[in-house]
Amino acid sequence: MPSGNPTNTAPLSTDSLGNPLTLDDIASLPLVDDFVMGFISTEARAVNLLALAQTDSSPIVQAYCATLHLFAESREAVANARPFLVKARAGASRARPREQRYIAAIEAWADGDIVRAIALHAEQASEHPRDLVSVKLGQYHCFNTGDCPGMLRLALAVLPSAADVPYVHGMAAFGYEQCHLMREAEASARHAISMCRKEPWAHHALAHVMLTEGRLAEGLAFMQSMSDTWTGLNSFMVTHNWWHVALFLIDLGRDAQALAVYDEHAWGVVKDYSQDQIGAVSLLARLELAGIDVGARWNDVAGYLLQRQADHVLPFLDLQYLYGLARAGRPEADTLLRNIEAFAPGAPPSTRAAWQRVCVPAAHGLVAHARGDFAGTIEGLGVALPRLIEIGGSHAQRDLFEQVYLDALVRSGTESTLAAAQGILQQQLNGQPESLRLRRQAGAVYARLGLGQLLPLPQG
Repeated sequence: MPSGNPTNTAPLSTDSLGNPLTLDDIASLPLVDDFVMGFISTEARAVNLLALAQTDSSPIVQAYCATLHLFAESREAVANARPFLVKARAGASRARPREQRYIAAIEAWADGDIVRAIALHAEQASEHPRDLVSVKLGQYHCFNTGDCPGMLRLALAVLPSAADVPYVHGMAAFGYEQCHLMREAEASARHAISMCRKEPWAHHALAHVMLTEGRLAEGLAFMQSMSDTWTGLNSFMVTHNWWHVALFLIDLGRDAQALAVYDEHAWGVVKDYSQDQIGAVSLLARLELAGIDVGARWNDVAGYLLQRQADHVLPFLDLQYLYGLARAGRPEADTLLRNIEAFAPGAPPSTRAAWQRVCVPAAHGLVAHARGDFAGTIEGLGVALPRLIEIGGSHAQRDLFEQVYLDALVRSGTESTLAAAQGILQQQLNGQPESLRLRRQAGAVYARLGLGQLLPLPQG
């Protein structure tokens, strides 16, 4: 927690957002600004700060370096961040209160105390509403724990003081969307884009709105019209926005184009990175569930998932690593499954329930599906789905697990599972009448139920 005024006379400056900085070397300011502005705009320049890791011992610089290491979302991430946090803590007494609180929040993250981290980011939003790195980090933690109102609350808390920054409106847009406030989400996203056409997080939020509302052709056209601005971004942002393009293409029945997006944009930017990996897994799974042959693509992804057998950074990540390994037929899937079961009871208290009550049964269900055991899929995912929000991820991302469950219902083929599938599919189709994918799936189910006349498949 902040301990009052600093105890030395290190040069005081401000970042591009006007936040006070205590820097040992004022020449570090451009790279600090690269981090601050790059982080909130999802641009790759944020990592430029690491050039200062060994040369500038300023507490905030060291804490920002720790932040970048933790975002690797790997088993080694905390160990890699610790040396920077030690340096940040050692110098914290000479930092300003804003910087001290930020350091404490990153320490809480590294310690697995996400509840404390979120509370510190909320305090920062109140005391220093233009510390937008802190706001975005707070939203990240809320997102990963399924706290959608918390995401929105953080953005709205700082909006009056940072309304001149387009990225704040993008943060608010995604918070609104995850809270199912679609009109507010669209208005905020469009306002952000009117301020800065290159605002990929706002593009992403608007893609969510259009997907949820079944505006598939409009969503595809919008994302394609903005894709020329997706330059200089971090790998997650560029691959994830193309992932959204692919979802529109799949639902619109443009199978070859969806595969091309996977090959050219969604997989291959940074194959070692967690978010690129889960994006590839979820997109390959969706392609297959839509009846599209993905060839040998699972094997390539699985080769990069071998390093993930004992990560356990987030349950949402582990589940997708697991499905990718299992779908590729890798025996390492069994190792990861056993490791998830062993880790869950000792997970950090703030996420233990999500690991034990959601991740473990979902893991069994996903492995069962990958191996053709549809009864096991229904059992495992049936337990997990009602609480799935607890593992984080967006509505669109978690839809993967619902699609797998639905596929198991259909492929089980009993009267009761087909009846359950009909109820799910028809409700989805009511909300997305443009979806050829859903129409094909529903048509097949209606035919098997002896009701084929109710939903004729489109011709041609």
